[in-house]
Parts: sequence; structure tokens; C-alpha cells
Amino acid sequence: MDDACDKLPLTKGKFCPVPPPLPCQPTTSYHHKCLVIDRSSLGRKSTVSVATRDLWEQLFDEAYGADVVINTDSGGKIYGHASILGMASQVMKNTLKKSKARNQPRSFAICGVPHDAVCTFIRFLYSSCYDREDMEDFVLHLLVLSHVFVVPHLKRECELCLEKGQLNIENVIDIFQLALLCDAPRLSLVCHRMILSNFKAVSATEGWKAMKQSHPMLEKDILRSIVEADTRKKARQRKLNERKMYLHLHEAMEALVHICRDGCRTIGPHDKVPKEDQVPCGFAACKGLELLARHFAACKLRVSGCCGRCKRMWQLLELHSHICADSDVCRVPLCRKFKERGGKQNKKEEMRWKILARKILRSKSISGAQYFSIVVSTS
Repeated sequence: MDDACDKLPLTKGKFCPVPPPLPCQPTTSYHHKCLVIDRSSLGRKSTVSVATRDLWEQLFDEAYGADVVINTDSGGKIYGHASILGMASQVMKNTLKKSKARNQPRSFAICGVPHDAVCTFIRFLYSSCYDREDMEDFVLHLLVLSHVFVVPHLKRECELCLEKGQLNIENVIDIFQLALLCDAPRLSLVCHRMILSNFKAVSATEGWKAMKQSHPMLEKDILRSIVEADTRKKARQRKLNERKMYLHLHEAMEALVHICRDGCRTIGPHDKVPKEDQVPCGFAACKGLELLARHFAACKLRVSGCCGRCKRMWQLLELHSHICADSDVCRVPLCRKFKERGGKQNKKEEMRWKILARKILRSKSISGAQYFSIVVSTS
């Protein structure tokens, strides 16, 4: 005993035991079977060996010590073990309790689905494995069985199989109805999105025509959701267009300050001479403002208000006065006069300008910028 203790490494005068080896990596597949790991338990890893899973497969195939008979369509029989089936499904446990009989194996029937689908389902309860070909052939039947017998991890696998490859225009209506019946919200949402994005093609399928006759209320709900989705799309597009407009106005305000303070190309403040070798500015609105300012300076209809381009320039100058931070040092023409006139305007008109200025500032989140801020009237 002392010799064994002497071999242990010491850390600060204390014995430090050797750590155990790390667990092996989880095996995700073997042969042609696909191992399903429950994704709901995050951080947990599967360390089940291939040999263990083979034992479960062998136990199901050979039905050694089976005490349950499952009757299927066409006279088929599947043998199983009550303890395993009951632990895998609470619904099946309750069914087995009701079918308990003396001196004979318990039995119950699973009808309405193919025998091979039931066999795949029972095999999954043993080893959580399935053949990919069986899943592709009986995915709808397995979805129904997983819902009826409350096997959530199998239901997730069926949903993933349908989402990744088997869902198409022709069967989306049928799968949508099945997803609603089987309480599969993710699958029903995926189907609903496909219906919305391909409604013209979906409405011409046989599944849609059959649904109109069997579930007219569901058809009305889908049509109502399409109208609502179209309304939301139009509202979203309208907001995007408004945001673009506010961004353009914000750029125009920045360009106006840049022209009146620093000068740009061939236009600028009266006390500065434009430089021929001046580097081009980064404001896209400068060129348009330059042309508008030259027209504004030379237009004879500016005062009478009959010129549309001059009206636009007046509006830009007034808009600048509502977002200018300090009109005392501002170089933009008429900034102070427009601000002084703001208190004498109609309250409704003044509020309209303030709302526009607030939206422009919010479009780029520059409410604390150097040249722009919302001016609150003290009147």
C-alpha cells in the first residue's frame, strides 16, 4: 500500500491522483444504419459501442425472450419485449398494461400502416437506428407512429428528412395537413412558407383541390395568411423606401453643409477660392446640389415661387434649419432666418417639419452629430 502511494505524483505536498482517460468520440453511424443522437440534451455525448447496438439489433431480430406480439395489417406479426417497449414509449406502456393476460403473451395491433413501417418503428425503439432507405420510404408513416406513441426524437428525424429532401410542390399540401395533425410546428411552418412562396404552382396541384373539398376552412386560413403576408411585404417595402428617402435627405444635408463650409469643385463660400487640384469629395449629392444652387442663384422666378427647382432648394434650406445644431456658426444661407421664422409658423406645419427632421436623424443614428440636432422650440 505504501509503495503504491509513493508512485503517485505530488503537488504542493499533497497526493494528486492520475486523471481518468478521456471518453471516446461518439459514433454517428455504422454499416448502413444511422445512429440518432437526441439533440435536446446539449453537452451529452453518446459512448455506446457498435457491439452494444448490434446486441440490441440482434435482440429485436431474434426476438429472444419476447413476451409481446404486435399484429399488423395483412396478418403480420412482430415480436417484442414489454420492458423495452414500455420504457421507450409511455403510450405503449399503458397499452401493454391494458392488454395483459394470463398464460399467454400480451398483444396489441398497429393498423393502417404497412408492416415494414411498423417493423422499422419498433426497431428504432430498440436501438435508435434506422435504415436510410426505410426512412425515405416510410417517413410519413413513421411521423404518424412517432406522434401516436409519443417518440419525440423519431419525430424530429422524420421532420428533418422531409425538410431536407422529400418536401416538394406536389406533396407540400398533404404534408402540411399531416404536420398540423401530428403537432409538428416546425414542419408546418416550413410547409406554410413553401406554400406562400409558390402559391400559384401549389394551387394547381391535386393536393390543393382535394384540400378544398375536405378542409375548406383550412383553405380559407391559407388564403387569409397569403393576404396578410402580402400586406406585410408591402408595408416592409414601403418602410424600406421611406428609409432610403430619409438617407438621401440626410446625405443632401451633409453635402449642403460641406458646400457652404468647405466648398466643393467650383462652388463654395464667398470667402474661399475653389482649388483646381482639390480632391473629389465623398458626397454623392454634391453634384446635384451644385447644379441646383447655380440654378437657384440665377433663376428669375425664385421669389415668386413659380419654379419647382427653386421650391426644392427652399425646402432643403428650411429642412437644414430644423436639424442644425447651432445657427450662430452655421455657414448655410438663411439658416438663422428660417429658425427664427419657425416659431411663427403654423403649429401643424412646424410639427411636420420636426417629425421629418427626427426621422432623418434616426435614419443614420446621428442625434449627437456636430452639425445636426433636433431644435426644440421654446415658444
